[in-house]
Amino acid sequence: MSEGQDDGRMAAGKAGRTPSSEEIQRVFESLRNAVLDQRLPPGLQLKEQGLADAFGVNRAVVRQALARLEIYRLVTHAPNRGVFVASPSAAEGRDLFCARRYIEAAIVELAVERLDEAALARLRALVQRERAAYAGGDVRKALRMSIDFHLQLAESVGNTVLAAFLDEIITRTPLVVLAHRRESPPACMLSDHEDILDAIAARDVERARALMSEHVAHLEGRLALDRGESPEDDDIARLLALDGLGTEDGGRGPR
Repeated sequence: MSEGQDDGRMAAGKAGRTPSSEEIQRVFESLRNAVLDQRLPPGLQLKEQGLADAFGVNRAVVRQALARLEIYRLVTHAPNRGVFVASPSAAEGRDLFCARRYIEAAIVELAVERLDEAALARLRALVQRERAAYAGGDVRKALRMSIDFHLQLAESVGNTVLAAFLDEIITRTPLVVLAHRRESPPACMLSDHEDILDAIAARDVERARALMSEHVAHLEGRLALDRGESPEDDDIARLLALDGLGTEDGGRGPR
């Protein structure tokens, strides 16, 4: 058997191998993290073969990972065209922020009732790391920590339904930001998270709810929910930091 035939059989074997759940989860988490990190622009086409090459897996793995992302509405499948990173409309963006205001208001109300000093200390430590990341110029890391603050606050109150709803909304929010951000957004209000924790620690439910509502409104106010942006970069390996220039974050660590 020639070397070329041997290579062909190896490739065929890899392509025909049943995808493992670990491989599918790794690709899914990496793509989801890339959305959270604002590395995948709305409208970018996600080609199965390009992703398979970037991750070193077969196309069946990629196909199943993309199917999971579609459930989260992070990608859309256009018949006869392919799979694309979702491009949320302005109306969808407004709806997401409206839902987020109600959900996060309910979360801080529960936080006032349930969070103990240990939980508050963990959240305060996260806020300090977020502030340090901004001070060090690592905006991507700071943005991810900001997301983690809201998710960890939701998880801390012990209501899994609210936490799941918020997780879905926050995962979709970066695509709204990329599609509708202003040319020169105002600086992030770094004291918001600390003020919210202070109100929770003081067991002041009205102030905690008001502060969270103002915070979400501030985030929405940074967007121009009346237009979209076109992707400028379609190098999938570079965008996912799988090209040797960066490191892949296969988990859901802070950013």
